[in-house]
Amino acid sequence: MSDFDLFRTTEEHEELREAVRAVSEDKIAPHAADVDEQSRFPQEALEALVSTDFHAPHIEEQYEGMGADALATCIVIEEVARVCGSSSLIPAVNKLGTMPVVLGGSEEIKQRYLPAVARGEAMFSYGLSEREAGSDTASMRSQATPDGDDWILNGQKSWITNAGVSDYYTVLAVTDPEGKRGGNISAFVLHADDAGFTLGEPERKLGIKGSPTRELFFDDVRVPGDRIVGAPGEGLKIALRTLDHTRVTIGAQAVGIAQGALDQAVAYVKERKQFGKSVADFQGVQFMLADMAMKLETARQMVYTAAAKSERHDDDLPFYGAAAKCYASDAAMEITTDAVQLLGGAGYVKDFPVERMMRDAKITQIYEGTNQIQRMVMARQLLK
Repeated sequence: MSDFDLFRTTEEHEELREAVRAVSEDKIAPHAADVDEQSRFPQEALEALVSTDFHAPHIEEQYEGMGADALATCIVIEEVARVCGSSSLIPAVNKLGTMPVVLGGSEEIKQRYLPAVARGEAMFSYGLSEREAGSDTASMRSQATPDGDDWILNGQKSWITNAGVSDYYTVLAVTDPEGKRGGNISAFVLHADDAGFTLGEPERKLGIKGSPTRELFFDDVRVPGDRIVGAPGEGLKIALRTLDHTRVTIGAQAVGIAQGALDQAVAYVKERKQFGKSVADFQGVQFMLADMAMKLETARQMVYTAAAKSERHDDDLPFYGAAAKCYASDAAMEITTDAVQLLGGAGYVKDFPVERMMRDAKITQIYEGTNQIQRMVMARQLLK
């Protein structure tokens, strides 16, 4: 790879973009408003993504996956998010849930779980946060106690994306209560039908309403010993390494939502007439559009650079992953808000998608680490 390849997507990447865009506009966009209105899972999107192998593109070919690199996976998420933020969480959360298995799992555990996800037979969610352990993940209270070769799991997890539609869950729990904080946590794969594993009611949310978010409850759940991911005590390390990679995908989701909003705003101001001329002819409007496009392209380049670093497992990925997620999500919030402004009264009603995009953009500043946490991560890397 030459030093300049980083800043140019390959022909294959752009062909992939065209393919995902076609599927998104044809099969996903027509249902996006209804998915939001009804707060229902985007089943049409899942079927369209599975039929084209875009539902979990990151899984390697040896596990029956597409073997898409990190940048290609980001392009898939970006293009789906351009029309429907909720639907983009299908490929994003399949990556989030399986990434601990990819990074820390034995070959046996990879062979057991990754092919089913790659074939579209199962989805995979990620259980890290708790009610009292959001940003401070190491203070989690869920505990797994050894019992022969198995573990008995008790506790709960909060804010779990795609809970109830996923078949598998990577769950983090304390396995050594007396051990060193952070080094006493292990990762396990739970199955949706494990006895004692139940779900809370779906959360009623501001945005991404088509992606169910629920609590997980564990009441003496027996987890077979061969479902531990990595060694006991390695869980939090694997979980945080996972986030270094998957924060980039949230940046991609934010870029996609922002692109969708900018597209809508440009189309509207070109058509809308005021004071005898097109709204697009007003310099104040042109300056707003220029700023929106400039922030969007900056965010996209940051996400793509971070994706290249994710693919190579570069040492500076923690900084770039945090920076890309933080910048792109802040930009998406600004761009979607400006899009609503440019549409005026039309932007504030559900006849146009920009109000949905503005609501969907907000979560990108919060999940997979709030942007305040991203700034802490970046500062820690700088001060090392």
